This record gives sequence, structure tokens and C-alpha cells, in this order.
Amino acid sequence: MDANSRFPARLPGPAVNPIVENSDEPQPSLSDLHDFEPKLEFDDTELQTTVNQEDVMLDGFVLTDDPELETEEVVNPLEDDFEDQLREQSEIFQAPRNKCDFLGTDKQGRHIFGIYASRFPERSQLEGFVRDIIKEIEPFVENDYILVYFHQGLKEDNKPSAQFLWNSYKELDRNFRKNLKTLYVVHPTWFIRVIWNFFSPFISDKFRKKLVYISCLDELRQALGLSKLKLPDNICDFDNKLSSSRKHSTSSPNAAYSTSTSTSGAQRQQQRMSPTTQFGVTLKFIVMNSPCLNSIPPIVRKCVDSLSITGMIDTEGIFRRSGNHAEIMALKERVNRGEDVDLKNVNVHVIAGLLKSFLRDLSEPLLTFELYDEVTKFLEWRTEEERSRNVTQLIREKLPEENYELFKYIVEFLVRVMECEDLNKMTSSNLAIVFGPNFLWSGRNNTSLEEIGPINAFVDFVLQHHREIYLIDINQRTVNVD
Repeated sequence: MDANSRFPARLPGPAVNPIVENSDEPQPSLSDLHDFEPKLEFDDTELQTTVNQEDVMLDGFVLTDDPELETEEVVNPLEDDFEDQLREQSEIFQAPRNKCDFLGTDKQGRHIFGIYASRFPERSQLEGFVRDIIKEIEPFVENDYILVYFHQGLKEDNKPSAQFLWNSYKELDRNFRKNLKTLYVVHPTWFIRVIWNFFSPFISDKFRKKLVYISCLDELRQALGLSKLKLPDNICDFDNKLSSSRKHSTSSPNAAYSTSTSTSGAQRQQQRMSPTTQFGVTLKFIVMNSPCLNSIPPIVRKCVDSLSITGMIDTEGIFRRSGNHAEIMALKERVNRGEDVDLKNVNVHVIAGLLKSFLRDLSEPLLTFELYDEVTKFLEWRTEEERSRNVTQLIREKLPEENYELFKYIVEFLVRVMECEDLNKMTSSNLAIVFGPNFLWSGRNNTSLEEIGPINAFVDFVLQHHREIYLIDINQRTVNVD
């Protein structure tokens, strides 16, 4: 079978949008091997012609199925029986229905997806497995996103060949490669490093810089900015064993998930907060300590006012592109110190990132933990009438007053963004994908892909039916875009 027959000519994917002109990020594609492949001492035809169907991969090397060749057991000189430990841990793991998991959003509001080697099927089924993963994350890759690959559990019979990996990379839709910001490899082994070094000459320098090795889960939490990270038990157990063997005095990962511990810690931290703090506290704290008109925090009003003017609200990819992280962090610190920040000359994507960061940093999501179970049932409401009745009831009757006012204010702004979709390419569904995880998340564990779908659909419905939901609202007002 030749290399190009493993996949169709082009995997399904969203249409490619031009990169926003005033983005902080570099304009060229981060890695576009279709447009450019470096001229090296050898090319990728070696990958396509030397690996036969009967060949197997052993720790990064191709061994042909030669009956006269007696294979020897390959000993890993760098990490001893590390691969064996990975395989042993996967024996008792039963693959769940999902091929990958939604792990939340990182410090810049980018979606994070987890892929597990322990869920890989046997080698003959890998092609379909990869296509299923692509279908699961396809709606999200028009935005910047993060991939986390957990290497624990890779077995000899599901280890992909070099040719398969190379073909998979080359056939990915441009958005998958361009908008991938970081690829974290957790618990890497000698096999991973050999494979990566083998492919490095063929991959652009920008894409190579996206790879980050992560040795333990604590390091991953710090990199992602997530204090809670719900992962399969086999991953946590293996990380504990590694930590013990390396004599790290770390606590169990599951301890980080204790609601009582995290809540009490957040309460103590909030007690030490300056009254001017607007990031990382509850909405009620802000309303009690800051000059909030109609329960709208000052920094939210500043962001919305700045983004509402012509030339900002119609920026292509607004809210989809990541702003400069250092600038966003600097602005957050100034706001929390009580400084009066001027956003007049700040980049549109930095302001958009600041607004998303405000929502994500709230101690409790804007739509509250209490409504999580009800919102995630949205797709079970079959008729338009049932959805309209239930959504209106949740928003108007069950949200606290300050949450209701702020949610209504942001929805009104997002509707104006949506009205400029011919220019900014941000439809209601695109905005829902961006803001859904920032409006609501679980207080118990990570939000799964099955749950993020109903949340996004809920937000999409609100954006499309905002007039009916707020029809009798006495505070309804129309704000014209300059």
C-alpha cells in the first residue's frame, strides 16, 4: 500500500480563514509542509518506500519481517524498563468511548485536548482511530488549541510505524497544524525521543518549538495553569510510582481535586485580596468592592467599550486568536492593584484575551456550579419550545442577580459581534465554542467532550434567541456601534 492511500486527499476540516492582520502572532503558517519542505540530504520517499506492511516498529527502528533474521531483545539503555512499566500499567485499563478528552482551557483561554496512548487500538485500526479523533476536535481547531499526549500505556501491538506518523502529519488540514500552539508529551520515553529526532529534519523550526516534554503531572498542571486536572486512574497511578521512584515528596494528584481543600484555600486567598482585585475572585466580591454599575465590573465595561468600536468589533478572528500573554498578565496585575488602565492603544486580541481571562479566572463560573447539571442536559430538550422555556427559566429565575446582569451584558455585546460576522467571521456557533467553556465548567472534575457540546449549544441558543429570553427585561437597552 502506498503512502497516499492511507488517507483521503484531504481530511475534513473547517474552511481556512486568513490570519488577522493586526494579530501579534507571526503571519506565516506555523508549519505548512504542503507549501514548503526543506531540501535535505534525503527526502521523505525513504519513509514511503522502505517500510513494508509486514514491518514493525521497535523503539523507533524499523525491523523487516525476515525469516532468516533473528531479532534480539532491545534493551533501553537510558530508561531501563520504563517502556515495560508503561505497558504493564495499561493491561488493566479499559478504553472508554471517547478517543480523546477535553481537559479545559489554559491560562490564555485555549482549548486543551488530551490523547492517551493507552487508548490506541491495534495497529491495523489506527487509521480509523485517528480519523475519529479528528472528528471529535474538528469544531475547535479554527481557534488556537493545545494538545496533551499521555505516552503511558503504549504497547508493542499498537505502536504506530514511522510511515503512518509521517503520513498522518502531512495529511492534516492546515488549521490543525497552524492553530496548534503547544504539544505537551507527558511521561516521554526513549521511543518518543528517537521518533521525534528522526522526523525533526523534515519539520519546520516553528513546529519543532511547539513540542514540550513533561515529566510529571504537577509540571503539567503548572504549564497549563490548571489546579484541577482529572485524568484516568492509570495515568495518576503511574505518575505516583514515578514520583516515588524519583524520591519526589509530592502528594497524590487526587488530593488536588478535593473540593473542600480548594474551596477553603480560595477563601483564605480571597481574604488577603486587595479590595481593588477584579481577577481571580468571585463576582460578588467585585460588586461589593468596586464601582459596578448594574453589577458590571469596571474592567469588563472597559473591554466591551474598547472592542465595540468600528475597526475592533469587525476584526477577523476576534476572540479566536490568542493575544500576547505577557501583555494580558501585565494588564491583569495593574487592574488588581487598582490602577486605571487605558486600553485605547492596546491590541484587539489582547483586549479580547483580557475579557476571556476575566471570565475564566472567576472563582465560580458566571453560569454557576449549581446550573451545570441542568445546562449539560440542553441537547436532551428536543423541541424548540422546550428549549426556549427551560433556557429562559434557568437564566431569568435561577441565576443570582449579579450573574444575570453580567451574563446579559456580555450576551448583548456578543450579539453585536455576531452581527458583524461578514467581516469578523464570528458566527453564533464560533462564539459559543470560544465562550462556552468560559461561561461554565464543572466544580467536580474536568468538563468532558460530551458535556462541552451541550454547553456550547446552550450558549449558541442564547445568542440566537436573546430577544425572546430578555423580551420583558425592563433594563433592555440598545447600544449603537460607532
